[in-house]
Amino acid sequence: MRIFITGAFGFVGKNVMESFKLTYEFNIFDRENLAIESDVVLHLAGKAHDLKNVSDPSEYYAINTELTKQVFDAFLKSRASTFIFISSVKASADQVKGKLKEDDFPNPMTHYGKSKLLAEEYIQSQSIPLGKRVYILRPCMIHGPGNKGNLNLLYEVVRRGIPWPLGAFSNLRSFCSIDNLLFVMKELISRTDIPSGVYQVADDEVLSTNELIQLMAQSVGKKASIWNVPKGFIIGIARLGDWAHLPLNTERLSKLTESYVVSNDKITQVMGKKMPLGSREGILKTLSSFLQSSK
Repeated sequence: MRIFITGAFGFVGKNVMESFKLTYEFNIFDRENLAIESDVVLHLAGKAHDLKNVSDPSEYYAINTELTKQVFDAFLKSRASTFIFISSVKASADQVKGKLKEDDFPNPMTHYGKSKLLAEEYIQSQSIPLGKRVYILRPCMIHGPGNKGNLNLLYEVVRRGIPWPLGAFSNLRSFCSIDNLLFVMKELISRTDIPSGVYQVADDEVLSTNELIQLMAQSVGKKASIWNVPKGFIIGIARLGDWAHLPLNTERLSKLTESYVVSNDKITQVMGKKMPLGSREGILKTLSSFLQSSK
């Protein structure tokens, strides 16, 4: 079986290539030639959310929306039977009350989320030929060995012994181990009994940021230092960070302290299987890779 893959050199793409290489052959996306001669299309390419807000908004729509349309149109014309698009939970919501589900009314607030939602809506508006299956996956924050981002920045704070000052904030967050995302992809590719549709992908358990700090401290053999600094003072510092371009700003504070719980019930029910890697096990695997790279 052959897989046509876009975004092969991104974090998810590299993991797909490494994990699937003994089972599948790959045709790597070439912008000059969109002719698809494969059985499966994995559309992973995308413009990631820029926390520094320096990206031109048009870039999100050019890559996340328009490129997706082009790849999907090519899929419809091809002999490929399976299309998997990596969207994002941010296509549904930037803030979550309770538990986010696939049928919640989408209300993205950023160009990243809006561009992903437009791509989803285009895919869902098209007539799918008999014999083809189309999956839109909405993972929450993906992590794993080699991944960079907020998780790595947080890890560096703990590794250097810097106290965590946000202990007064209470939250719960969903994460998505790259191993669990790969597991879902393999199930969708190898099985024909899973109906087309939109599926959120998340680890089975949720974690608070304070629990995450404790796991990070555990991974480097230290005792977690968590301070309960008054919330009002922290919020004031974050607002100052918006103006003075400090490492802590209101958007980053929100990401570190807000609750964002994502249901994976729909995908686990249709698969008839739970995710193979537990949240804590997956986080510790990621943190172990951070430790190795810092040596």
